Amino acid sequence: MAGGKQAEEAIVANLNEAGEHEEKDEEKGDHSIFSVKSILWHGGSVYDAWFSCASNQVAQVLLTLPYSFSQMGMLSGIVLQIFYGVLGSWTAYLISVLYIEYRNRKEKENVCFKNHVIQWFEVLDGLLGPYWKAVGLAFNCTFLLFGSVIQLIACASNIYYINDKLDKRTWTYIFGACCATTVFIPSFHNYRIWSFLGLGMTTYTAWYLTIASIVHGQVEGVTHHGPTKLVLYFTGATNILYTFGGHAVTVEIMHAMWKPQKFKYIYLLATLFVFTLTIPSATAVYWAFGDQLLNHSNAFSLLPRSAWRDVAVILMLIHQFITFGFACTPLYFVWEKVLGMHDTKSICLRAVCRLPVVIPIWFLAIIFPFFGPINSAVGSLLVSFTVYIIPALAHMLTYKSASARQNAAEKPPFFLPSWTAVYAVNAFIVIWVFVVGFGLGGWASMTNFIKQVDTFGLFAKCYQCPPSPSLKHH
Repeated sequence: MAGGKQAEEAIVANLNEAGEHEEKDEEKGDHSIFSVKSILWHGGSVYDAWFSCASNQVAQVLLTLPYSFSQMGMLSGIVLQIFYGVLGSWTAYLISVLYIEYRNRKEKENVCFKNHVIQWFEVLDGLLGPYWKAVGLAFNCTFLLFGSVIQLIACASNIYYINDKLDKRTWTYIFGACCATTVFIPSFHNYRIWSFLGLGMTTYTAWYLTIASIVHGQVEGVTHHGPTKLVLYFTGATNILYTFGGHAVTVEIMHAMWKPQKFKYIYLLATLFVFTLTIPSATAVYWAFGDQLLNHSNAFSLLPRSAWRDVAVILMLIHQFITFGFACTPLYFVWEKVLGMHDTKSICLRAVCRLPVVIPIWFLAIIFPFFGPINSAVGSLLVSFTVYIIPALAHMLTYKSASARQNAAEKPPFFLPSWTAVYAVNAFIVIWVFVVGFGLGGWASMTNFIKQVDTFGLFAKCYQCPPSPSLKHH
């Protein structure tokens, strides 16, 4: 226990020292402690991490959760949100523990991480070897790639409800160019003001959906038949699994903190706040529109146009730009490391190196513009492994020996003090997510996804657009 304490103290000391050096560097340019640059640009506190987690966890998925409720019914929707929220918080905790373990071991080897951002695949490599690194890298990068694609699709889907003079595909071209500007944001340190604003934007949108649906009231002849088919039920369930699987960037957010060991319960606290956004909004929209949502994956499409809705659409567009940056930044880091440019201090040079990452994202968003169904497909095939199965298995294997458990930098949490209990929870997550999330969810979401391809075709010009060019006929 004493060894673990000393290890943790060593990490804290080193990180504090790094933080002090960074602060001194900043003060060279500006002697004011509360400089504008420092307030808006440089974040590394516990609060910054909380804002990053809460802001990143729920973005465009707010607009698709009512669609999921129509597929699986209100009760299942609420229960599974809470269930996957708790599961997601637990695996985010496991990732944070493994990061501290990896960092602790490297500190003992006098490895310096100045100008180097530790990533999840490097943690897996350091703790479990090259095969785990390859698996982690493949799943994480593919998930983040499609996570960025989803944000781009959402931008086009949303702006269409303000301006339908251009089709959604054209809007995707435009927003792809806009989102490419995220190459100029160096790291998660620099998302301080964006995370804060982003959370305000999703909070406004969630409560707009809730209040607007209640004020609108139930549509005439509203029905709530969900769930009617297993394929729809598990498609909806995997979208919820995707909702609370936003912690693929946990390691990068931790690394941006001055004291990463304080991250442990931040994701849980962020999730508890997110519940106040997702549950009321999805419940209210489903209550008002019922089974109509089965053919309207974007909640904005059913609410009448108003200034309030236009504000919500614009705020979500800005937030999707931020979330695009969150999903893409780890991909930028990986690409920089491949090119050997990760240590470069020039922001412009790094931005030029990062641009090729945006091109495949842009292209995929144009091929698969299926806002809603793509979330479930990504959730079942990628999120299930990336942020649920792999962290749980990695934790079990890292601490399988008695010596590893004895020398662990982080002991089991106070609410689950037994290693046996931790193993049991991890085993349950692996089995549950593999069978229900990947197995049944994969079957359902891919069946639904293929149906969208058959109905609308690849490169669909305007997915789920009304036949009339005017929004009045919605």
